[in-house]
Amino acid sequence: MGKVVDVNEALDLIRDYSVIAVSGFNMATTPEYLLIKLYEKYRNTGHPRGLFIISDSLPAARNRALDLVARWMFEDNDFGFMRGFMIPFIGMAPWLQRLTAENRVEAYSFPIGVATRWLRSVASGSPTITKVGLGTFLDPRQDGVYLNDLARERRTCSVELIEVKGEEYLLYDCPKPNVGLIRGSTADEGGNLSMSEEAIYGSVLAMAQAVKAQPNPGIVIAQVLYVSKLVSPRDVHVPGPLIDYVVVSPPQYHTQSASINYDPRVCGRVIASSVCLPSNRGLDFELVIARRVVLEFARLIERLGRPITINLGVGIPALAADVITREGLEDYIMTTVESGPWGGIVMSDDDFGVALSPRAVIPMPDQFIIYEGGAIDAASLGFMQVGPNGDVNPSFLPERITGPGGFPVIAHGSPRIYFAGAFTAGKRDISIVNNRLMILRDGSIIKFVKKPYKIGFNAELGLKVGKEVLYITERAVFRLTNEGLVLEEYAPGIDIEKDILNKMEFKPLISRNLKPMDESLFREGPMGLLEIVKYAVKH
Repeated sequence: MGKVVDVNEALDLIRDYSVIAVSGFNMATTPEYLLIKLYEKYRNTGHPRGLFIISDSLPAARNRALDLVARWMFEDNDFGFMRGFMIPFIGMAPWLQRLTAENRVEAYSFPIGVATRWLRSVASGSPTITKVGLGTFLDPRQDGVYLNDLARERRTCSVELIEVKGEEYLLYDCPKPNVGLIRGSTADEGGNLSMSEEAIYGSVLAMAQAVKAQPNPGIVIAQVLYVSKLVSPRDVHVPGPLIDYVVVSPPQYHTQSASINYDPRVCGRVIASSVCLPSNRGLDFELVIARRVVLEFARLIERLGRPITINLGVGIPALAADVITREGLEDYIMTTVESGPWGGIVMSDDDFGVALSPRAVIPMPDQFIIYEGGAIDAASLGFMQVGPNGDVNPSFLPERITGPGGFPVIAHGSPRIYFAGAFTAGKRDISIVNNRLMILRDGSIIKFVKKPYKIGFNAELGLKVGKEVLYITERAVFRLTNEGLVLEEYAPGIDIEKDILNKMEFKPLISRNLKPMDESLFREGPMGLLEIVKYAVKH
């Protein structure tokens, strides 16, 4: 039986108050056409209404997909379409943030890795139990998974503290989805779905499995660009019996990422030489931070005597991929991104989650099992605030609601964490002059504070399991110890008292071996790490 139908024929089957699972890591694997047509249907008929959306990451970018739907809800002054959502990260979706802040819908947030595990748990009929989130804002003894008051009142999704064999765990729960909106590149008439031109696999298969599981299996609708007479069996990512309907999307609603319509390097059709990959960024203070992170990776290779596998978070940490390419270290430092790519150049901002010319791409649930189990050597993650004992707030402020993203799972599992970010926030004028850091205008917002607004990384628990933790900025490098933060390095050209200590709400310990940051960080051209790494691996 042919499963390719008109979009309205498929969406007509979605009932009021459905729980809908929607794939998407920013715009990668996001079924934007289905989301837009579903809201248009509501506009025209008033149905389906009261929907609850569950995602593996974020099926949106700024003014795209679900964020565009949220904007239309405000413009129409009609909030009947969506009663709530569980989305791991809404930092790239300002209209979803506004829905949350104004308490228009219930808003919940699991970490991405917990959300992907939850999908597989639903598919297998088992609970989602993990240590991820203990001692952080996700812990029910703190905030839990509730992003606003409406969520705290209704508790459609929840997190519960439990004990297993004398150890604490968290039990995450959400209603089983009865509709799945997913995306692939090509399907045949039997619904067999290929993702051959997608940037990532995401959680598309896990989502279809969760919707189809007992009890009460639901319907799965797949958005594609093409319908093929036959999809090669080895190219099928979701078998046809798990998909009920296939809808062909116009190309403008089916882009590989927020700004990339189609690039063969993104989906692995072309593996570009490193000399063809973009690396034209000038030396600025953010690149200095990324370079210092890569220098730490190189030192780790020296200590271990082998190549390493790492994770790079969003923001400044993602710049480390560019530095790795510039230094020719791709064979020695395998980068991974939480959405699934291994290697290549990691994209940033709304395109984060996509890599140019990755060496491998795996499904997102598998990627996060690797992170949670600590099967990487190190991770570099961003930070918004750091407390005296090393606790980290990754992205939350009273006026900014983002969700945890992938941060809690990676911070929980990685044996080594190199937090990376600017020392202050706000308008700044910081440059590199004559191999020295020059601060003409510093940021007015202090990031090293007495008490972080929310805790995303619990330093005490990290130390308890033996994590190695650094805090890397453009002007200072700190190490986490049992006594608190220790200042170990400072940038050439800055005054320690004026530019570091006076810009912190607490006084760190000062290392007896306090020294300047490596001068190669502040010079144009390669830092010369390749020869160091080659020697370390051979000897």
